[in-house]
Formats: sequence, C-alpha cells, structure tokens
Amino acid sequence: MIIEQIYTGCLAQGAYYIESDGEAAIIDPLREVEPYIKRAEKNHAQIKYVFETHFHADFVSGHIDLAKKTGATIVYGPTAKPQFDALVAEDNQEFKIGKITIRAIHTPGHTMESTCFLIKNEEGKEVGLFSGDTLFIGDVGRPDLAQKVVAELTQDKLASLLFDSLRNKIMNLPDDIIVYPAHGAGSACGKNMSKETTDLLGNQKKTNYALNPEMTREQFIKEVTTGLLPPPQYFPLNVMMNVKGYDSIDTVMERGQQALSPEAFETAANDTGALILDTRDPQVFAKGFIPNSINIAINGNFAPWVGTLLPDINQPILLVADPGMETEVVTRLSRVGYDHAIGFLSGGFAAWQKAGMETDTITSVTAEELAEVAQRQQVNILDVRKKSEFDSEHIIDAENEPLDYINDSMAAIDKSKTYYVHCAGGYRSMIFISILRARGFDNLIDVKGGFKAIKDSGKFHITDYVCPTTLL
Repeated sequence: MIIEQIYTGCLAQGAYYIESDGEAAIIDPLREVEPYIKRAEKNHAQIKYVFETHFHADFVSGHIDLAKKTGATIVYGPTAKPQFDALVAEDNQEFKIGKITIRAIHTPGHTMESTCFLIKNEEGKEVGLFSGDTLFIGDVGRPDLAQKVVAELTQDKLASLLFDSLRNKIMNLPDDIIVYPAHGAGSACGKNMSKETTDLLGNQKKTNYALNPEMTREQFIKEVTTGLLPPPQYFPLNVMMNVKGYDSIDTVMERGQQALSPEAFETAANDTGALILDTRDPQVFAKGFIPNSINIAINGNFAPWVGTLLPDINQPILLVADPGMETEVVTRLSRVGYDHAIGFLSGGFAAWQKAGMETDTITSVTAEELAEVAQRQQVNILDVRKKSEFDSEHIIDAENEPLDYINDSMAAIDKSKTYYVHCAGGYRSMIFISILRARGFDNLIDVKGGFKAIKDSGKFHITDYVCPTTLL
C-alpha cells in the first residue's frame, strides 16, 4: 500500500495519492491533473476513484478533468448534489482499491456533504483518516462557509453538526490512526492550524481543543465560531464551480498562454478591458511597470491574494511575468477559478520597454531613509497588515488600513497627502500601492522590507509586544 501526501504550500493544501495492487485513488486533487496521472503511470497503476471530501471553497478541484482523462469514478459523501456524473456514497459505504478498503464516513459540519475517508490496509486494520476540512491538525474546519452558499445553514447550526460528527464519528476511532487533513497552517479554511500536516489521532485527542471530551456543545459552538475572519470573496464562486463544473484545464492553459507582442498586448488591454496583472517581485515591479497594472507577485501567497482582491473570477486578465514563469502563473490562477487569462506579454517587461511603450514607477525607500525623513518632518505611515498583526505591535502613530479591506482603506486615504506604506515584509504593501496607484493615488511610497526592517533598524518607537501573531 502506498499513501503519498502531495502538499501545495501556496494554498496550504494536501491532496493524496493512494495505491494498492495496480489500482489507485486520488483524494482532493488540485486543478492541474497531469502530476497525478504521471504518478500512477510511473507504477503502472490505474486511477479508479477520485474521492472528494466536500465541495471546496478555497480552490477549484481537478476531479472532473481527472475523471475524464482516466475513466475514474468521482465519489462524494451523502447529501452532495454535483451537476456532473459522480457517485454519491452512503454513510459507511466501502470502496476497494486493490487489496485495501476505503470507507466513507459522513461528517457534516464544515459543510453538509463533508465526508472523511477511512483507509484499511490489506489486513483490514484501520490505519488512516483522510479528514478533509472536518479535522485539521490542531483545529477543525470553520462552520461559516456553507452559509455563503445556502443562507439557512447558519454557522451555529453547522457548528452543532460538527460537534456531533467529531464526537460520534471521529473520536471513537483508534488512537493509532494517522490523520491526513486537507489543509495546514496558512489556509483560510480554519483559524489556527498547525504547521504539521499529519498526526496520530490519539495525539489530536490530547492536544486539539475541539476534541476536548469535557467541552459542552455550547462551549464548542462558541469556541469554533469566535474570531472567524470574513472569508475571501472568491470562496462561494469556487464552490459553485466545483458543484457545476468548469472549462477543461487544457482549454484554460491554452487560452492563458497566448504570447502577445507589446503592440498586441496593448491592443488586447484596450479592446477587452482586461486587468493587467504583473507577477514579478515587488521591488522589480517598483522600478518599472505598465501603467495601471497591479502587482501580486508569484513568489508569495499569490492565489489567495488574487482571490481576495479580484472580485470577478470571469475578469479577463493579461499577464506580465518573468520569462518562463507564464505557465506557472496561469496554473495558479486556475487553481482558484480565474480561468480567463487571455495572454501574456512575450519577452516580459523588458520587451515593453524596448518597444518604447509608456511605463511607470513606484518610489521605494529603506527603513533608514524613512527614519531620516521622519527626523525632519511629520510623516504619515500606513500599516497594511491584518488588524491582529497591527494590534500585536506597530509603529506608534501609524494608521492601520489592512490590504484585506482595501476598498474601505481607500476611502480613508487623502489623495493630497504623502503616505509611507508597509506590511510585514514588503509583499502586501506593493500590492496595496499598485492597486491604489491604478485608481489615481500617486503619493504612496513603499517601505522596503516592511515592519521587520523597520523594527530591526531600531529607529522607530514600537508599541509594546502583546501576543504572538501569524504573518500571512
């Protein structure tokens, strides 16, 4: 028996490859399916099933393409209503893969159709639980996402169902079972997941707050619903793509990888109203970019920030990328449902410059340079980190305008004033400035290295440290 976790850091997502005696199954595959197909071909195995733990919100699954390319059967748990060919399993229904068995365990709570898949080895021993978003390492799935799709499913109702699922379906399983969750730290599908991506169920029973046997239903509901940040706005849109279906990944990749000359790129932008997305490093972007383009660098949490900040997944997108990175960019966009990239700038930004096209720049200063300015005059400092990060520690007199709520932040900024903008390390501040620059805010200056560089400089008064915070 083979169990392999295929972890994708930018989405904090775990897919799984399972194989026994020439047959294989994939659990919660990402949009690009060729890696799973090649993995099976390597061992001369046939992919028999694609198991989906639920209708995902944070990414578009590759279930439909994978089934079409391999003949595999897509399997969902009870109550699922996919709008394509799939097997909706009954609770406790079992599936054979070679010499091993996988049992569907219906665990509503994160969503109504949420289902865990329990794997038994060749001897019939229960050895692993693919827990989806029902149980994470150190946390459980948030119960507020399904109500974004079905209004009457309040978070309290779902939390109550999750309480029952955990106590009646999960906690009575053997302690030596390995838990294989769908996500790890950094995912917006939970509140406080561990960096570890697997663990023994017995250890989770001891350390995971949600599995505390002394916790009452009321305490559980309060605990799992407290402190939930609003989910990214693309989540409900991804759910519907996973329910209804989508364009083939091959079509999406072909459309997005159209190489355009600078002249054709400019014409496409004017004719289609496409958003120009520049995925280069923030500091490279600052030194020169196409006017009105926005910067979300591929070398960070690219897909989640695209989903958070671009409201329309059907928005035509034109890409500026480092030469050779175009395929990676189109792939990552497709993972979160942005299927309408219509081409990229052939030769990258250098080709645009060589053609004599109009360019723009953003001023970027070091923490030391900012300190020198602050000694001579009063400066306006914008901290675009999350409120929790700002509350933990920040520059005294800085203003917090989180990138997550950029439309609200924009309303609070005076176009006539100069602002120095920083985040934690420089990734989010450039996104923030580029978006506002495209909307006519010309007096925003980036602080290189963000809050870390500011603090390390020792030249600013910082509020007292209160509590740890995760920098996303």
